[in-house]
Amino acid sequence: MKIREKSPEKVWSDFQELEGLSDEQLAKFRKYEAFLSQKNEEFNLTALTQLSAIVRQHFSDSMALRGALDLSKVKTIADIGTGGGFPAIPLKIMFPHLKVILIEVTKKKQRFLAEVANILELDDVEICGYDWRTFLRITEYDVDLFVTRAALGEKELCRMFKPGCRYKDAKLVYWASDEWECDPKAENFIVETKEYKIARKKRKFVFFGLK
Repeated sequence: MKIREKSPEKVWSDFQELEGLSDEQLAKFRKYEAFLSQKNEEFNLTALTQLSAIVRQHFSDSMALRGALDLSKVKTIADIGTGGGFPAIPLKIMFPHLKVILIEVTKKKQRFLAEVANILELDDVEICGYDWRTFLRITEYDVDLFVTRAALGEKELCRMFKPGCRYKDAKLVYWASDEWECDPKAENFIVETKEYKIARKKRKFVFFGLK
């Protein structure tokens, strides 16, 4: 039996209620989704095309971190391989105090992210075009928390914990599936894992850091 797709207004009203959004925050998410869908083919931002899937798997999944970490105490986040802006832009909408660094090496995606930040009137958002290894080698940001939705393998990500790296004392949160298994070479950097659900799908946050 084919399941009928919710109407757009129902998707948005359910999303607002589920996530506890103000009308202003909801308006930003609606603008974000509209621009994402408009530019998706040009910038190759997401494989998802249905509104309900974008809202659930990009927006709600990004914001699920709220249940695992007190983001009111975080000052600066850096999103590694952010692509279309996930998870950092949804988190910025929810927590406007955050300074956000979007690490994205693809130039056309950098253009998209710059336009999104402008359209949504987001302050303290910086786009960094370095690849991860270059970022670690030459930048000097004050970052409390790195976030990534599996843009790179965990072994590569854990380069940040090498002696002498400016960012070795920061924390890293990795969005993972319930079935995910860590590369053995990164296991020693796992501080904790926290399970969560998006709809009925089990997922987990993996926190990496120096012990």
